[in-house]
Amino acid sequence: MTPSVTLLTEREHVVQQWRQALTKHDIEPKVVAPSDLANAVDGQVAIVVDVDGAGLDADELLSTIAFVRASGALPIAHIDRDRDALEDIITELCHGLVTSGDRDVAQVAAAITRRADRLRHLRFEFVTVSPCGDDVLAVMGNGDASLHRRPLDASDDGSDIASITIDPSAARATLHLKSGAVCQLVAASMVADSGMINGQDDIAIDGEKLGARLRELRLAAGLTQAELARRTGIHRPNIARVEAGRHTPSLETLARIANAIGVSTTHVLISRRS
Repeated sequence: MTPSVTLLTEREHVVQQWRQALTKHDIEPKVVAPSDLANAVDGQVAIVVDVDGAGLDADELLSTIAFVRASGALPIAHIDRDRDALEDIITELCHGLVTSGDRDVAQVAAAITRRADRLRHLRFEFVTVSPCGDDVLAVMGNGDASLHRRPLDASDDGSDIASITIDPSAARATLHLKSGAVCQLVAASMVADSGMINGQDDIAIDGEKLGARLRELRLAAGLTQAELARRTGIHRPNIARVEAGRHTPSLETLARIANAIGVSTTHVLISRRS
């Protein structure tokens, strides 16, 4: 499905400026009048708000940008004047995506697909050894960075890290140690402590559907509940309760189960929602 971006403007030169930049990245522009904001956010990955063309005062602009973000779309502020004319809170709401010229528009248009990915905080962008000490430094797709002290898990014997590979889904990083041991970082488990996913606290998960999905994936991997229990360290009756939908696991537990099955947590959650 072709991603679509709303241009909240009635100025033709702004439309042409953005249309040219968006089509280069196979993004379809949709032009909506600023007065029709309610219909602008439906199904859009991002909304470009023409600050100077919308005729909004400071409070109305703040309300518009905030509404776009609260609706789940990525807000972008387009301004003819210097970007410093905007209040800091507007820039914060837009995640720094403010454009004031052709070069800005081209750069932001190229970044929209990635920046609008609501699961990018569950994917590794870069994993390496810390420049200070032997901690592991992880950078997520949304720019979050974290240090992980060793040993990372029971497989980490403390020997030097020979190489680090990130799997194609970017949901898991495998560390190969000089001793021959192998240990892993799972992206989803790194946000479990905050209880957040997609930027929202306490997401609503349908335990019955999630359990059915995990059972389907376990059987596809040729694993029994007993084998899965051995791999995860979770008691078999508890796994049975999860698969039956009688218990909804935490993100950390879900990451352990998914990792033991051989899939990413992101894959489980996306499949559950489709």
